Amino acid sequence: MTKSISPTPEFIIPPLPMNILAIREYLPHRYPFLLVDRVTEVTEKGIVGYKNVSINEEFLQGHFPTYPIMPGVLIIEALAQVSGIFSFILVNETPKDGSIFLFAGAEKIRFKKQVVAGDQLILKSELVMQKRGIYKYHCTASVDGIVAVTAEIMISYQKIEQN
Repeated sequence: MTKSISPTPEFIIPPLPMNILAIREYLPHRYPFLLVDRVTEVTEKGIVGYKNVSINEEFLQGHFPTYPIMPGVLIIEALAQVSGIFSFILVNETPKDGSIFLFAGAEKIRFKKQVVAGDQLILKSELVMQKRGIYKYHCTASVDGIVAVTAEIMISYQKIEQN
């Protein structure tokens, strides 16, 4: 059973598009593991961003050198990261506030198209359920309007100790 979620009264859409400097305020990830280059849309229901897949990506040097494709697990991670950005926006917090969203699971994953060097991977995430700190999203990753991956992504809200 899914539950429709309303944003908190403090739901504030950040200035769009969110460039990498703004994204780094919402995600603790850094190179080479930051997989969202820009956020182009935020609504009360979800978020849209993208990852530019460059031949210079470290993961393409070994996956596969003669036919460089983006690993499926990294596409799932990119979807989780864009979902994490949206979750932070929903709760009106950032990692600086002593909280983090951790990848909690993925279900119903379907790989439909390879993502190769030169592609712009569009990442869409829509909130379908939130309960007791667990956020569930319906996600799609597409290239040139063709769906490459669909998945249900779950992330967990956690408080962390600040040193």
